[in-house]
Order: sequence, then structure tokens, then C-alpha cells
Amino acid sequence: MHTLGRHLIIELFSCDSERLNCIPTISAALRGAAEAIGATIVSEAFHQYAPQGVSGVLLIAESHMSVHTWPEAGYVALDIYTCGDLDPRPGARLMGQALGAAQCRLQETLRGLPEHIAAARPLLPDDIVIVDGGPGEEIPLDGRPRPAATLSDRALS
Repeated sequence: MHTLGRHLIIELFSCDSERLNCIPTISAALRGAAEAIGATIVSEAFHQYAPQGVSGVLLIAESHMSVHTWPEAGYVALDIYTCGDLDPRPGARLMGQALGAAQCRLQETLRGLPEHIAAARPLLPDDIVIVDGGPGEEIPLDGRPRPAATLSDRALS
């Protein structure tokens, strides 16, 4: 069993507040994201907060996907962790589109035992990307976001 996985931490900004406060909309978006990446849904749980907000999780055979919404702020925190050969990025794009996001911030990390990462191919500095769409800086949700910084941009001592 190999431990190699890809973990996306995504923040969506300026989303449609009505969509963020609706369990059926959040569930459909998260399930659609799982389908888009080819994941197998094993279980799910969603919770509506009072007065507003939704949290949800999909347990997928390849790991998990979770979402937390703050409708009053138009903000979504999203987590997609996949093991194996699945690419989680299409799921992140679909979530941003489904929730009406104007901006996003994304971090991607390869996870797993060092020997499993090394067996796939050597880990390169550009494999770890931090994407930041700060105020006034829009990051497109329909393609690979441009990185704010990569390890190769920094002096490593």
C-alpha cells in the first residue's frame, strides 16, 4: 500500500451567500467535485448552523473532502485530500464555480512516506505551491492558478 497523496487547502472568497447557506447546494457541489476527480464516495455528513453556515464532509475511498461556509462573509474553507492517481484540482475549480467565487487561495502539498514520494519521482521545489489571491488580485478558477511563491523562489539554506 502506497501512501502518496495530494492535499489541497482552498479558500474561496466573494461567494454567493445564498448558495453558502443551503445544504442541498453545498452537498451537490461537493458531490459534483468528487465526481469530477473520479473519487468514490463512501459516506457523507452535513450540518446547518444557526443562524447561518454549513459544514460538510465526504468520506471518499481515496481519502476525504470537507467544506465549511460563512455566508455572511461570502467565504468558504475547502479541503480535498486524495491518494493514488487522482488530481484534486478539477474538484477545486468546480467548487469555486458552483459557489460563485470571485477569488481563491490554494495550497497544494504532496503527502506520504518519503520513500513513496521518491518512488513516484523525486520531489521538486516546484511541487509545493502556495497560491495567494490577495485583495484586488483575482486568481482564475478555470486553469492552474499562478503561484505566489514556490520553494525554488526562496533561498534555501
